[in-house]
Amino acid sequence: MDRENSQIFSKTEKMKMLYEAKAEDVEFSAAEADLEDIEAQARALEADKRQLHEIMKKE
Repeated sequence: MDRENSQIFSKTEKMKMLYEAKAEDVEFSAAEADLEDIEAQARALEADKRQLHEIMKKE
């Protein structure tokens, strides 16, 4: 990491970045989903929860 260009982000900024990253995900269609898709969506939700927990813990 380049220390001269590094930034310290506030909790609000981190939440915004997480939300923006989530908005870039592919579209999910429940009507066309198979079991693997549903399991992947569940894993993604759990990963989001862990990421949010890490952001909150660092504040």
